[in-house]
Amino acid sequence: MKFTAKQISEILDGEIVGNPEEEVFKLSKIEEGEKGSLTFLSNPKYESFLYTTKASVAIVNKKFIPEKEISVTLIKVEDSYQAFSKLLEYYDQVKLHKVGIEEPNFINDSASLGDEIYIGAFSYIGANVQVASNVKIYPNVFIGDNVIIGDNTTIFAGCKIYSETQIGNNCVIHSGVIIGCDGFGFAPTKDGSYKKVPQIGNVIIEDNVDIGSSTTIDRATLGSTIIRKGVKLDNQIQVAHNVEIGKNTVIAAQTGIAGSTKIGQNCQIGGQVGIAGHLTIGDGVKIQAQSGIARNLKDDEALQGSPALLYSDYNKSYVHFKNLSKLVDKVNNLEKRITIKETQNEQ
Repeated sequence: MKFTAKQISEILDGEIVGNPEEEVFKLSKIEEGEKGSLTFLSNPKYESFLYTTKASVAIVNKKFIPEKEISVTLIKVEDSYQAFSKLLEYYDQVKLHKVGIEEPNFINDSASLGDEIYIGAFSYIGANVQVASNVKIYPNVFIGDNVIIGDNTTIFAGCKIYSETQIGNNCVIHSGVIIGCDGFGFAPTKDGSYKKVPQIGNVIIEDNVDIGSSTTIDRATLGSTIIRKGVKLDNQIQVAHNVEIGKNTVIAAQTGIAGSTKIGQNCQIGGQVGIAGHLTIGDGVKIQAQSGIARNLKDDEALQGSPALLYSDYNKSYVHFKNLSKLVDKVNNLEKRITIKETQNEQ
């Protein structure tokens, strides 16, 4: 996919200095620029690379005035960093823009399909599924019965969306995600075995949610497992049955959330965090990586450790953790001195 400097300047409302017909077909860092690549300069400390780069086109701020001769075609904009970000977003949209229904696939006759959709090969769409407009469903996706998918949502290859799941608008679900599988519900019996408890609820994903690869979100036993608006989930996260995650909360990879826990909005949860079940986590909570949470948390708490301590307490305690062996030696020496002194007194 090629673009000319002129086309790019029109997208960014920029001013061209150089050859408007210069073509680019890839993006690069300014220090790694090659013929046919587009780069940008926003940090002045990288300016020296602009005079040596082999990139064909560079985006710069309007105030920039070269101190040396340059060979690269410039596109001058108000803010080069924001302009480049806008271009990345545009490029991503163009790259991922697909329309049409590929063969082979299975689409139940009762399914409802919106306008301008894409369904990749070997996908399965079950009974009474509702797919809104501009939805992208990549190859090898399974969508069970009665699923609802909102406008502009993208579901990448290999996802499994179980029955009754509801997905909002503008969501991105990456490869290998499983939504709506049974929660981990088993009841012990008198003979020591476990009997499965039917999981008859569903999963609700609200608008503008991103879900990373290989993340699993279990359906509720009763009611719904709910991921609120704007939530961002990293790869390989486990969300158990009846969990609720508040809007704009972000969670890093390999975190596990046990059943029926409620997490507030605007929380930040690091990687490999373990959160026990039936807890309430307040709004604005920050949990450091590899922490273990076994109690309810109030709004705006910041924690670290397993079991987790208040972040400030953990940092104070860690000073002593590092010196624990020295402290033990001191205690042992004190005990020896006391024993010797007591022996001398007895004599």
